[in-house]
Amino acid sequence: MSTNDKTEVKKAASENSLVDSSRLINEKDWKTRLVNLFTRWEFILFAILVLETVVFSNLSPYFLDTFNLLNTTFNFSEKAILALPMIFVILSGDIDISVAAIIALCSFAMGHAAAQGAGPETLIVIGLAVGVASGLFNGLLITGLGMPAIAVTLASTSLFRGISQAIMEDQAYTFYPEGFGFWGQGYIGNTMIPVELTVFLILAAIMGFVLHKTTYGRKLYAIGNSSSAARFSGIAVDRIRLTNFVLNGLFAGIAAILLTSRIGSTRPNIALGYELEAITLVVLGGVSITGGKGNIFGVILAVFLLGYLKFGMGLMNMSAKIMIITTGTLLITAVLIPAMMDNVKKRNKLRRQQAEQIA
Repeated sequence: MSTNDKTEVKKAASENSLVDSSRLINEKDWKTRLVNLFTRWEFILFAILVLETVVFSNLSPYFLDTFNLLNTTFNFSEKAILALPMIFVILSGDIDISVAAIIALCSFAMGHAAAQGAGPETLIVIGLAVGVASGLFNGLLITGLGMPAIAVTLASTSLFRGISQAIMEDQAYTFYPEGFGFWGQGYIGNTMIPVELTVFLILAAIMGFVLHKTTYGRKLYAIGNSSSAARFSGIAVDRIRLTNFVLNGLFAGIAAILLTSRIGSTRPNIALGYELEAITLVVLGGVSITGGKGNIFGVILAVFLLGYLKFGMGLMNMSAKIMIITTGTLLITAVLIPAMMDNVKKRNKLRRQQAEQIA
């Protein structure tokens, strides 16, 4: 064999070796991507949503009815709206447990104004203004005085709901002007799509864009991972946290308008427990309760998963106690499983690094 022939053989062998190595790398990357996809919390939530749809549609012929599926969104749209800005608050390492009390205060203000003859447009402005003012009150105490968010919002919960309870006592506002009920009871045009659901989807699209496509969203993740490091990098941490609480107040005002419009009355105990359900939706959606991790897609999936789970259980005539137990179990699962998956991924990464060092 000539020298040229030997050179060609060696060159061909080298090229085959490179092709084999490239193929192995591509197969490894493909498998890694597949594992990452199936272990993503959003994929797991989607799989559970599909599973519950299959189960309940087999158990009840009324579950997959389009009108029923759309109509049942009335039962969770206000809570879903509360969950949207709560994502921002929790991502940045804070918590707000006063949102239900803000709804009560906004609803009281609207009910009082309606009793004085205010029209639908005026009531909407009042609801939004009281919500923003309440959120601003929380945010200034937290960022201005350096007080813990949980302590401030716990105190303001008593304050906001206490105002409506002290003035209304056991009374209720039941008169609202004609046209106000459209926002909580109406449908879009001649369709079966509720106005409340439409409002939620529009707000979710806006908040998703802000969170995932703007510098504001990136700053939220940075603050949640380390507020000290974020400050040193030039991020206005307190200003962003203040904005988050104002947004929480604004969205609580929106929820108050929809809820008051839907039930057509205001009582001091309105929206009782809504704050816990909103936080449950956020955590179930994969947002870390310690901040810095999560996205809006998981929360939207959690909204429909939990909403339709309760709807299906209601069709089965299951008691409210069982629903509460199920919700609690899901919440615990939402905290434990992502933590366990993160630990497994860290161990696997460590093993690969050790294997590479040995090789």
